[in-house]
Amino acid sequence: MSDKSRKRHIAKAITWRIVGTLDTMILSWIISGNPMTGLKIGLAEVTTKMILYYFHERIWFRTQITNPNKRHIIKTITWRILGTIDTIILAWIISGDPMIGLKIGLVEVLTKMLLYYFHERIWYKFDYGLDQRKN
Repeated sequence: MSDKSRKRHIAKAITWRIVGTLDTMILSWIISGNPMTGLKIGLAEVTTKMILYYFHERIWFRTQITNPNKRHIIKTITWRILGTIDTIILAWIISGDPMIGLKIGLVEVLTKMLLYYFHERIWYKFDYGLDQRKN
């Protein structure tokens, strides 16, 4: 794999993390009723999600699925499963309440899948970090 593709995956990880963290902070604040809880959960996720997202990108870079719509949908689902588990665990630990973690995780399934799908569609329009398109 080229160094260019690594730069692309790092850039995608950063842009997605900005979008994802803002969503998590707002949802966590609303669900917990405490803006500090939302802030703590969002900040904790920055590290865990950046690492998870980078490796998710590296794995998907090697897949043979070339149909963009099919690829984006499957990729969205696999990322959301991984991301939701991470959110539930972090929200539970930070809030001390497993139900808050579960509620945040369940609401995020909807918001994050929509946000992630559109993030993928936007990035698909740019060739940054690609030697050539797979399709």
